[in-house]
Amino acid sequence: MPRWAIPTLVLLLSLALVPALLITRARSTQFRQPRVHLIPDMDHQFKYKAQQENPIFEDHRAMRLPVEGTVARGELREDTFFYLGTIGDDWATTFPFEITRDVMARGKQRHDIYCAPCHGLDGSGMGTVAVRAQELQEPKWVPPASFHTELVLSRPVGHLFNTITNGIRNMPAYGPQIEPADRWAIVAYVRALQKSQNATLEDVPADVRPSLR
Repeated sequence: MPRWAIPTLVLLLSLALVPALLITRARSTQFRQPRVHLIPDMDHQFKYKAQQENPIFEDHRAMRLPVEGTVARGELREDTFFYLGTIGDDWATTFPFEITRDVMARGKQRHDIYCAPCHGLDGSGMGTVAVRAQELQEPKWVPPASFHTELVLSRPVGHLFNTITNGIRNMPAYGPQIEPADRWAIVAYVRALQKSQNATLEDVPADVRPSLR
């Protein structure tokens, strides 16, 4: 064997180890710059970012507005009775589903979370927020309405549903926080509160009236 063969083989074996060592180093070391992509695929393709100008469109805006009339899947909400509280051009006077004990319990829970802080647990308009505002004598405070006034008592359930959805006067809209079914449940519970404060003896079942007397 020639004398130069052994050194040459050693050199070639050493060089053969270099790629493996470089790969091991690359996999175990963090770099500030991104690694070289021999096949870039779509990782570094050109794209428009938010608020950038795009000359392709007439208004030169890269961020496109939704097509007019577009509705997200599952958000069509054609049932105006359930979603708006209206039947035709009038406020609904009935509920879009059966009012059960579970619905009433749900309505009470949601009412105590969202409504009671201002309107009170009994709907009298004397919730903790209202009481505190009166104690502080806030000059711009507008007292919340009582559920037991003739005006509120006369409003159809659809009107009450709309009030929760969109707000009224100083009361903000709670539609974004409360699902439609829960809004109807709150309205049902409000009707129960109104009934409890404005009931007559005729509203009590006949077999229970003697115990009241």
